[in-house]
Amino acid sequence: MGVARGAFLVAFLALACFALYEYVENPSNQLFGKTLVSGPAHDRVVALTYDDGPNPPYTTAILHVLEREHVPATFFVVGRAAQAFPSVVDREFRDGDAIGNHTWNHAHLIVMSPAAVRSSLERTDEAIYRATGIHTHLMRPPFGARDWLVLQQARALGYTPVMWSVPLARDWEDPPPAVIASRILPYVKDGSIIVLHDGNRGILCARIHAPAHVCDRSSDIRATSLIVDALKRRGFRFVTIPQLLALKRRSYHSNG
Repeated sequence: MGVARGAFLVAFLALACFALYEYVENPSNQLFGKTLVSGPAHDRVVALTYDDGPNPPYTTAILHVLEREHVPATFFVVGRAAQAFPSVVDREFRDGDAIGNHTWNHAHLIVMSPAAVRSSLERTDEAIYRATGIHTHLMRPPFGARDWLVLQQARALGYTPVMWSVPLARDWEDPPPAVIASRILPYVKDGSIIVLHDGNRGILCARIHAPAHVCDRSSDIRATSLIVDALKRRGFRFVTIPQLLALKRRSYHSNG
């Protein structure tokens, strides 16, 4: 009986820890401070965002799709990749897309010191500025991992932390494009923020000739077309994160 009780206790504690982890890591969790999770709930808009690039030629191909469809997006770039491929970041900016800070090397911020978090964001901001001539006020923590100290450093630098409202499609596992779209479309509603990936943690794939399973984002290129087409048919308008923030502020003041 004692062994059974012990096993039950261990299993219970494991489940409790997992539930706590799931709650803390949930992108909508505001426990550590306010983050942007979605836009106005009664405006037929959606924000398409991409993480972990730039990663040519895949980022460039995604930009072709967005241009063809006249759809703006927001790219959360990794600093080391932005430094390596500044022309891609500059093209994103010139195309009318928004740029966000996704840290220097996609490290897990909650295991870093406040000084290291700040340095990672500042180095990435410098790479973005060199590429585009602008300083972004958007950041997204890698893995969505944040705590009080991480958000404190982000806000001290003037950043709005941006999360997401549509469950991640696990596109980094390279499922077929239709599967990626099927994991996203049922969850999209007014004001949603979608996350796709044009890179893999800022790895410089074009420089090191990484194997396809590490950096190939061909599925995301086609998935972008499928998602855009489906949402346009449902009457959605695509906006950047800064535009979504402006709409949210306007909605708040008009209802206040």
